[in-house]
Amino acid sequence: MSTVSAASGSNATSPPENAENVRPEPIFREINAEQTDEVVEIESACMNCFETGVTRLLPTKIPFFREVVLMSFKCDHCGHINNEMQSASEIQKSGIRIELQVRSVADLNRRVVRSDNSSISIPEVELEIPVQSQKGEVTTVEGIIERTIAGLSQDQDKRRIDHPEAAASIDKYIERLHSLKEVTTPFRLLLEDISGNSFVENPLAPAADTQLKTSYFTRSQLQNEQLGLYEQNHEEQHLLKPIAEDAWPIENLHGEVLQFPTNCPSCQAPCETNMKLTNIPHFKEVVIMATVCGACGHKTNEVKSGGGVEAQGVRFRVQIVSREDLTRDVLKSETCSLSIPELDLEVGPHALCGRFTTVEGLLVAMRDQLDGTLFHDSADETTKQQMQRFLDTFEDVMNLKRVITLVLEDPAGNTYVQSLSDDDKEPDDKLTVERYDRSFEDNEDLGLNDMKTEGYEQEA
Repeated sequence: MSTVSAASGSNATSPPENAENVRPEPIFREINAEQTDEVVEIESACMNCFETGVTRLLPTKIPFFREVVLMSFKCDHCGHINNEMQSASEIQKSGIRIELQVRSVADLNRRVVRSDNSSISIPEVELEIPVQSQKGEVTTVEGIIERTIAGLSQDQDKRRIDHPEAAASIDKYIERLHSLKEVTTPFRLLLEDISGNSFVENPLAPAADTQLKTSYFTRSQLQNEQLGLYEQNHEEQHLLKPIAEDAWPIENLHGEVLQFPTNCPSCQAPCETNMKLTNIPHFKEVVIMATVCGACGHKTNEVKSGGGVEAQGVRFRVQIVSREDLTRDVLKSETCSLSIPELDLEVGPHALCGRFTTVEGLLVAMRDQLDGTLFHDSADETTKQQMQRFLDTFEDVMNLKRVITLVLEDPAGNTYVQSLSDDDKEPDDKLTVERYDRSFEDNEDLGLNDMKTEGYEQEA
């Protein structure tokens, strides 16, 4: 039977008598070099010599990403070492596809965080790494190629004796993989993760990277089952029973605060989320959700649209010149992307959740998000200086030393920016509102192309 012990004896002490008054410790903390008291050690079998080794587990958070568990195994008998990473965050609503154009040797150093549920392919050399064929890891583009070479080189000596033709074919393919590291010709790295928990570094952040393309997709039923997500069989059992139409009128929800248990998005400790339906003047009904964690003090406020998708998308352009411009009320939906053309800054719809705030609050959230994008301990000095210069420029914007234009684009049309004009129907001279027809790609991202609104009763 394996034994579990903490690296520090402080975690092994018995709880105090008044344990109910002690604030629970966060499970996942920001990654740093001082995280020694949170390491858990487990005795486990070595897969190389089958003697007993030690596995060390560290739950932590990767900046600009999510919660992970870092695992390090070492066997003192044979010296075998193995490092892995497993995602500890929740499965995302959508899968993610990332395409990286590798054009120079510097691109080989881009950090890659990949989960167990990700697949990788390099079409130029016909390389495919299927889902769940390798453990998740924090690596680089070069590290992915090196790991593939190491896997193919395993047992090659024995293969050259028993199957010389197959060994020669593998040797030629390994040479092709080695040529990738020289980047004599550009190639593409395609990463697809059905859980949505993978990430490829953008060294130009916060500027957009033309070599990096990220898109999201809806999982199929088979992919959901691979993740252990199964649909309820409605014919067998109904855990949630519908209520009568007039049993709880919509008017009763206004002013009513609902609570439900959840986990803290920062440290995963148990907490409660408060939810309320409210009406924003001159706009529509929205659902406001707020969470306060008693363990780490993390606070979130999120807004979700209470209505459907509008007939057209909307684009707001707000010129920020005076303090008054920073006080405008803003409702940003989950599908709204942000950009500041003067700073060459683009923030996608999934970077910041939906929220009801002000222009200043939105800029502060963008700055805080950018400040946490770096792997601070391992980032090179040039990247740190580049980010610091941008943050200094951002401070000039916050202090109104530089005039910018904030662009909010929402293809679903569920975003709102307050007008400072007395006429509610006409925006002021610093606010431009543009309605536009969505493209096929916009409708695809919103799931509207496959939505059937007529004749669905017959199919049901």
